[in-house]
Amino acid sequence: SIGPENYEVGPEFIARFVEVDANNIGYFAPSAKPEHAMFDLNRYTVDRLTRAGVTADGLGRCTYAEEDLFYSYRRSTHRKEPDYGRQISAIVLETE
Repeated sequence: SIGPENYEVGPEFIARFVEVDANNIGYFAPSAKPEHAMFDLNRYTVDRLTRAGVTADGLGRCTYAEEDLFYSYRRSTHRKEPDYGRQISAIVLETE
């Protein structure tokens, strides 16, 4: 997923997350932009899955920064690129 150093969100996004669970404030770090924050989507997702009893690991990759490996819609729109790429994600459930 996009890394926290590249996922800046506005006050409405922050408010929705904190309204659901006040502890969600821990997934945000200060941003240089007033009233905005950097959101750690990877840690939030792994924590939610873990609390649900699912074994999950974050890969520590950033789809925004690692443009040679990943497409990022956010990166594409920030650059005002005329077309956009495609990306697919999958979750694999292992059976015994």
